[in-house]
Amino acid sequence: MVNSLVSYEFAYLYIINWRKQKEMVKIRLKRMGAKKKPFYRIVVADSRTPRSGNVLEEIGTYDPLKNPAEVKLNVDSAKKWLKNGAQPTDTVKSLLVKQGAI
Repeated sequence: MVNSLVSYEFAYLYIINWRKQKEMVKIRLKRMGAKKKPFYRIVVADSRTPRSGNVLEEIGTYDPLKNPAEVKLNVDSAKKWLKNGAQPTDTVKSLLVKQGAI
């Protein structure tokens, strides 16, 4: 009886954790451009997709080669995704702070 309770509890916690992971959305950079000439798009994507995989929405661009680095960002869209629980990566977080989205 105790073993079956433990296994049911474990299964329940596993399913809850899996659902949380499934819903994890990140705001991150998608690398574009040629070799040695990076150009990035700031995108909203499921955390399990590859770096340059499918995205939910493109919210801006980042060009580190220009001096100073050029950032174009749809601030309203970024705020909407942050409000809905999207987690920015460290680099994107610093870009959002510079643009005034956070």
